[in-house]
Amino acid sequence: MILVTGATGNIGSALLRELHECGAGPLRGFTRDASRATFPEEVEAVEGDFAVAESLKPALDGVRSLFLVSRMGPDADILATARQAGVDHVVLVSSITVQTHPHLAPARENLTVEQLLKDSGMHWTILRPTQFASNTTMWAASIRNGEAVRAPYADTALPTIHPADIASVARAALTEPGHQGRTYALTGPEPVTARQQAEAIAAALGRNVPFIEIGRQEARTQMAAVFGEDSADAVLEVTGADVNDELLAVRDTVSQVTGHPGRPFRQWAQENSHIFR
Repeated sequence: MILVTGATGNIGSALLRELHECGAGPLRGFTRDASRATFPEEVEAVEGDFAVAESLKPALDGVRSLFLVSRMGPDADILATARQAGVDHVVLVSSITVQTHPHLAPARENLTVEQLLKDSGMHWTILRPTQFASNTTMWAASIRNGEAVRAPYADTALPTIHPADIASVARAALTEPGHQGRTYALTGPEPVTARQQAEAIAAALGRNVPFIEIGRQEARTQMAAVFGEDSADAVLEVTGADVNDELLAVRDTVSQVTGHPGRPFRQWAQENSHIFR
């Protein structure tokens, strides 16, 4: 039995589809509201809340492999609960900032979770993706209203990753041999700037999407209202204020692990254009 947590999210939903399509065996999706889950046929929906590790216990019954996104709840308790339930292998989504910006607070937190997993006694695979293509959904309301996208560091190009590629690597790690004890840094196949992302969304919509570059302070004010000040500062550091060669590097890990090339941002924009209409 494989349990996918965050099963209605950008990675989890794609992972469940892949696991189902490849005949991975009994599958279970963990979600806060099972009544709203639209899982593939034969996937069992189990309801619970990450904030309460105890709520994972029913979902973990009979589970041997677990897909987990870091920092969605009390990770030490979640991992302890998984270990006590008999989980053998955990595939953890961490962040590439653990190796590119280890001084930032979110990166330190992710590294702590990685170490908790390594010390847990369970087998592990760690995924460290870069910036998600789906982060641009924060622009959706503005685009739907015909307003300009306002973003900082307009021409800083990062190798943004399609969440489905993270799911594909997770599927391989969960179902194929040779991935236990491995850490994978994951990126998209090419660098893309914020301005180019807006252009790709415009092309998918078939209409113009205005773009205005803003300064760090304006961007920080907007982000802090949503994520908090520390997280806003960290996001701004890794999206333009403090990029480095390690963060900018395009890696072929997705193709090496899955056998197919990484999906470019323009593909994500085409597949998700409905979000911006």
